[in-house]
Amino acid sequence: MIDSRAIIDPSAKLADDVEVGPWSIIGPDVEIGEGSVIASHVVIKGPTIMGCHNNIFQFSSVGEDTPDLKYKGEQTRLRIGDHNTIREGVTIHRGTVQDREETTIGDHNLIMAYAHIGHDSVVGNHCIIVNNSALAGHVELGDWAILSGYTLVHQFCTIGAHSFTGMGTAVGKDIPAYVTVNGNPAAAKGINVEGLRRRGFEAQDIAAIRKAYKIVYRQGNTVDEALAQLELLAVDHPPVRLIIDSLKTSQRGIVR
Repeated sequence: MIDSRAIIDPSAKLADDVEVGPWSIIGPDVEIGEGSVIASHVVIKGPTIMGCHNNIFQFSSVGEDTPDLKYKGEQTRLRIGDHNTIREGVTIHRGTVQDREETTIGDHNLIMAYAHIGHDSVVGNHCIIVNNSALAGHVELGDWAILSGYTLVHQFCTIGAHSFTGMGTAVGKDIPAYVTVNGNPAAAKGINVEGLRRRGFEAQDIAAIRKAYKIVYRQGNTVDEALAQLELLAVDHPPVRLIIDSLKTSQRGIVR
């Protein structure tokens, strides 16, 4: 299961059935759960805790020190959940003590070739990060979000659940839940209708989310005015609550 040409630090903890390909390097303070497959030429540095059934392809660098100039070699972490696919050439950095001390990736994510996840970022569950997309430090990516190829996300931005970015989008502000954006700078284009249908959202809830989008983006409301209307809409349509939370927690202002 472990190729003789791989280099595994004696302190690393690998489940009995973990596969490791030739010329991969797994350093100290790394834990890898059962059913995981590490291809050839992968570098994993610790402290990194990885769950079960993760698949990491060749030339990925996982758990490396951040290049953030504030980082001075402190003990920080990377934590990865279960059932993630990390494709070729992906780079993922650990956290910094100035923020969370940890970069976190949830479950069932697809991180495609040459994507980057910066220090202290949080990636939820069921996300897709397409080729060459990059998350700067301190970014939060909500569940089921999709970043199309070459999407760039500024530090400290929050991208809401079920949102979608078009190819080559430059994100400099927060994206509320369900919203589709495109362009440089990113501009709101509507809601991610097709994604919601695929995930089994009821037609009446999708209609309510459309209405919520119009309240925020099409009626000239201030954020406080929009929130007041959204609270009423959420009484009968709980999925609208995600948009409310996006607006209430936004620190950078939302994409317009």
